Amino acid sequence: MKVAIFGRNFDKGFKDYIELFFQILKEKKVEITIYKKFYDFLEREIKLNTETIDIFSKHEQIRGKIDMLFSIGGDGTILDAVTIVRDSGIPIVGINTGKLGFLASIAKEEIESAMNDIFLKEYSIEERTLLRLETSSGLFKDFPYSLNEISVQKVDSAMITVHVYINDEFLNSYWADGLIISTPTGSTAYSLSVGGPIITPQSGNFIISQISPHNLTVRPIVIPDSAKLKLKLEDRSLNYIASIDHRSIMIKNTEEINISKANFKVKLIKLNNTSFYKTLRNKLMWGIDKRN
Repeated sequence: MKVAIFGRNFDKGFKDYIELFFQILKEKKVEITIYKKFYDFLEREIKLNTETIDIFSKHEQIRGKIDMLFSIGGDGTILDAVTIVRDSGIPIVGINTGKLGFLASIAKEEIESAMNDIFLKEYSIEERTLLRLETSSGLFKDFPYSLNEISVQKVDSAMITVHVYINDEFLNSYWADGLIISTPTGSTAYSLSVGGPIITPQSGNFIISQISPHNLTVRPIVIPDSAKLKLKLEDRSLNYIASIDHRSIMIKNTEEINISKANFKVKLIKLNNTSFYKTLRNKLMWGIDKRN
C-alpha cells in the first residue's frame, strides 16, 4: 500500500498521536509520500523522524500512484485536500486534530483502532457531490469546484441584491448580506449557521440560503442538484466577495455567476462503525441533557 499524507500545522499536544500514526504506517510497511509544506512543519516544529519518504507538492505527483490520502487536521484541511485530489478518484481519510470535524471524523483517541479497521478494509467509500463555478472572467480557473458551498457576500455595511435564476427561470431577488449555495456535504457548514436545513449526503440536492435577509419571509430552499443556477449581482458597491469553500476573491458587480453540479465526485472513506446520523448526534450533541 502507498498513501499520501496532507495536513496543516497543529498544536504540540497532538505530537504523541502523530508519532503513533507514523509508527503504525511503519509497522504495516506502508509507502509514504507527504505534502511538502506539511513535511517541513513536521521536521521543523515537531522534530519528528520521518526517515526516507517521498515528497509531493502538486496533484499531478500523486494521481494514479497512491491508494488513499490521509488528511491530518479539521474539515478545512479536507477542503484543502480536495484541491489536491481533484478528479483523480483518490479516497480521502480525515483524522481530526481540531474540535468539531464532520468530515474529519476520526478523533485522535481513535487513531489506532481506525487504522486497524482501514488495513482490514472495514470501511466503505462515500462519493460526495461538488459544485462548479463558471464566470465570464474565469474566476478560480485553476480549480473552480467546491465540496461545501459557493457564496457571494457584501464588502461593506450596505446589503446587496442577488437575482437568482434556476434553469433560466427567475426565482427571487435576495436583499441580504449575501447568499450561499450549498451541497449536502456543506449543509452542516456555513449554510447551517445561517439557518439552512441539514440534508443527507446522498440526497441529490442543493440548498440556497440567504445571509441576514432584509425580507424575513424569505427562507432557504432545497432544489435538485440537476438544476443550473445563475446569479446576477446588483448594488451601489462595485465589488463583492466570492468564495468557494475557504477560497475567496474580490469580484466586480458586472460578473454573472453560473453554478452547476460538477462532472465528478470526491471519495471519502467512512469506517463501518460510523454513520451520518451517528455523527450528527455526536457532533451536534442531539439528545444530550446536561441535567442528567
